[in-house]
Amino acid sequence: MLPDDLPADIRARASRVRLAVFDVDGVMTDGRLWYGEDGHEIKAFHVHDGLGLKRLLANGIEVAVITARISRTVTERMADLGVAHVYQGQADKLACFRTLLGALGLTPEQSAYTGDDLPDLAVMREAGLGVAVANAHPWVRERARWRTRRGGGEGAVREVCDLLLAAQGRTDAEMAFHLP
Repeated sequence: MLPDDLPADIRARASRVRLAVFDVDGVMTDGRLWYGEDGHEIKAFHVHDGLGLKRLLANGIEVAVITARISRTVTERMADLGVAHVYQGQADKLACFRTLLGALGLTPEQSAYTGDDLPDLAVMREAGLGVAVANAHPWVRERARWRTRRGGGEGAVREVCDLLLAAQGRTDAEMAFHLP
């Protein structure tokens, strides 16, 4: 369901999205980096975010992640969710984003990008809908077109997914899919 106070501009931008792109650390996770005794990185992902991503895919909206870090955990989680567009180790997120748009034959206006920190700003500016999670760096929050109510790793990705589905008139179909 869309918030009652959602500006018409955001609703219109969300209705055009065919590609939802997300940063990982600080967006899909709470931004903390955990390391096990064996030195392997451990990340926690919110289950609601995962279902939201699956529902985007089921409704024909492409999903991608672009992250500067490289993590086996991200590879495994995205594979579990069926996310095919996973770009790790990307120092230049904007170049990666543009290449992805070209490969999919989409325009920036048909995309949304959700981020939390300075490396995300260029992509947020170019995407049709630039989103910051609630606990994003203040400079990023100030420049986002829309901000989630929840923080990264706390269901913020699901908010974005729900916004996109609702703006595209898919809420009733989603409810029907999940009701017996």
